[in-house]
Amino acid sequence: MTTTAPAGLDFGNPTELDRSLSAMVRRLRGSVILKIAAEVRGMIAAGKPVCNLTVGDFDPKQFPIPGKLLAGVRGALERGETNYPPSEGLLPLRNAVVDYVEREQGVRYPVESVLIASGGRPVVYAAFRAILDEGDTVIYSVPSWNNDYYADITKAKAVEIEADRANGFQPTLEQIAPHLPHANLLCLCSPGNPTGTMMTADSLRRILEAVVTENEARRAAGRRFLFVFFDQIYGSLVYPPARHDNPVALVPEAAPYVIALDGISKAFASTGLRLGWVLAAPALISRMKDFLGHVGAWAPRPEQVATAEFLADPAAIAAYRADMHRGIKARLDALYEGFSALKAAGHPVDCIDPQGAIYLSLRLDLVGRSIDGKPIRNNEDIRQVMLEHAGLAVVPFQAFGLKQDTGWFRMSVGAVSLADIAAAFPRIRTFLERIQ
Repeated sequence: MTTTAPAGLDFGNPTELDRSLSAMVRRLRGSVILKIAAEVRGMIAAGKPVCNLTVGDFDPKQFPIPGKLLAGVRGALERGETNYPPSEGLLPLRNAVVDYVEREQGVRYPVESVLIASGGRPVVYAAFRAILDEGDTVIYSVPSWNNDYYADITKAKAVEIEADRANGFQPTLEQIAPHLPHANLLCLCSPGNPTGTMMTADSLRRILEAVVTENEARRAAGRRFLFVFFDQIYGSLVYPPARHDNPVALVPEAAPYVIALDGISKAFASTGLRLGWVLAAPALISRMKDFLGHVGAWAPRPEQVATAEFLADPAAIAAYRADMHRGIKARLDALYEGFSALKAAGHPVDCIDPQGAIYLSLRLDLVGRSIDGKPIRNNEDIRQVMLEHAGLAVVPFQAFGLKQDTGWFRMSVGAVSLADIAAAFPRIRTFLERIQ
């Protein structure tokens, strides 16, 4: 029997349909970063010169994935590794992660502490869902990546700490301590997204020791524990003299309470392969595994097989990193030196010397000024006039939870060349000279 599809489907009134959806999806906000990225892609497609420093991704033309990892994925596909993996991840990969973390960060977890997932986002969501009931308190600093979105989704009570430039936009114990007795989850990220800055070992140690002390009191009182979600997805992208510290290596007593996120997406420019992992107490991993099993957030089996082989080859990792880190640092330095020269010339700009990740924090002190008689009132105005007049695409810190129009922006270097950056600075200088 043959049926003919109607010429056009009538989906009714979209406002009526939307009213019938859940309160959660109706209050959920779309990603500001992805919205800006779509606007930039349109300009590039129209042939306009743009230095695109928006999305925290890698252009494979600039930063291809490791050759051994690529060969491993192809080989796994050819061998028929295309069925479901175990919900906790393939055992050879989990063992490889244990060895990799011990080599890289000086702490050895049991294999039962390792859960594999399809990138970092499912791990963040699972941690929020595993720890927080509706109305529970989560502490995080702003600017930071997506914590505000996940607090909204879980209907948690958000305590937002406004970190400042003096501390590299990283929170301090003095800012966190008043909120610890009432909190269920504390979120930290180092190196930071969007800032590219790092927590010092002393600062992180003091925070973790305070968490241990808080939980000792809670144990005596029979109260639920306070957990720390530590996002170290950029932990291997660190540039001397800065160094990355594993929280459990610093304070082993914090092991029951720390949930650490990592993966290959940023470490090996493998964002599209969708493979991350979480390290935590086995009792917590068991619950997160069950939750993510219902979501189906498993990393693809071929990528798991290939990553297990790659992580077990320190020489291949070191060879890849030498080129990757050199390329990232060269781009970060080119931006930092270029904006530092503009600052020295008297232009209203500032930036922070890069420490890690693929990001640089930039301040454009333009609110209250004007260009061609048009007033600049807020960060969004700055972003738009920079894009229009200088062809520089950046993301305001408002996309990372900061409310104030401070003039701070994130610049991401994973998808640009040194030539793109060099070509942008004459346009930026001309733009700044027109500011009144």
